[in-house]
Amino acid sequence: MKIIVDSGSTKADWIFFDQNNNVLTSVTSLGLNPEVITLEEFHTRVNTVPDIARNKDQITQLYFYGSGCGSNRSKTTVRDFFTSYFVNCQSIHVHEDTYAAVYATVGQREKGIVCINGTGSNVSYYDGGAIHQKVQSLGYMAMDDCSGSAFGRLMIKAFFLNYMPIELAKKFNQKYDLDADVVKYNFYKKENPNAYLASFLPFLIEHKDHAFSQGMIKEQVAFFVTHYIKSHPESSSVPVHFVGSVAYFLQDEFKAVLKEHRITVGKIIQKPLDGLIDYHK
Repeated sequence: MKIIVDSGSTKADWIFFDQNNNVLTSVTSLGLNPEVITLEEFHTRVNTVPDIARNKDQITQLYFYGSGCGSNRSKTTVRDFFTSYFVNCQSIHVHEDTYAAVYATVGQREKGIVCINGTGSNVSYYDGGAIHQKVQSLGYMAMDDCSGSAFGRLMIKAFFLNYMPIELAKKFNQKYDLDADVVKYNFYKKENPNAYLASFLPFLIEHKDHAFSQGMIKEQVAFFVTHYIKSHPESSSVPVHFVGSVAYFLQDEFKAVLKEHRITVGKIIQKPLDGLIDYHK
């Protein structure tokens, strides 16, 4: 049995294939980012999904595409975990999530810029064979601009610093528990503070037509284009593709800013799963 896993920080999608490469089933677990959760939590999140635990001795091939897997250290951590968990697995491949985005948008032999704008963010250039990155991401605390966690941080700051418009602030406070102790507990005591920040994104999407939201969105997208996408000289000559909920649900705003910068927009998809399934078939 073969499994492919597409994991962000918030959730992970698992696809099971039989020996003839037919899809058997799909399940979802919590996100498996080795940079933000412990190995103990990693095990818990995998082992508490019944279909995974029940079939773990049947897995012979595993392809894992994940957030936080950009370094050799993190790849080794993930590979070692799966080696010990799927004891009969003969082939384990760990890639950063950028490869999943590339296979779902650019294809295998075309060229393009690929952006991930989900809980976190990054940009890569794919030359038809290899991925190149000009900007090394430092994660949500310092970077991840134009991501769910970045927008969540901006909204929290706007609310607590009292420059969120009153009518929006009232709705924001009604939708979420914004007690300062609760917020700080999620920041400093719970797993995945980046996913907690991204949990505020639906409010921004729901109220994206408000002038305050429009200003925030345009400023973030413009910063992302200037400092991330344009760090690749190829951005002026190849399509720029996007994967992730931020780009997908705010695509009108993305397209408007990209048009101002004379950048060709390629595909904008929420999840790369369909492309990954076709690729692995």
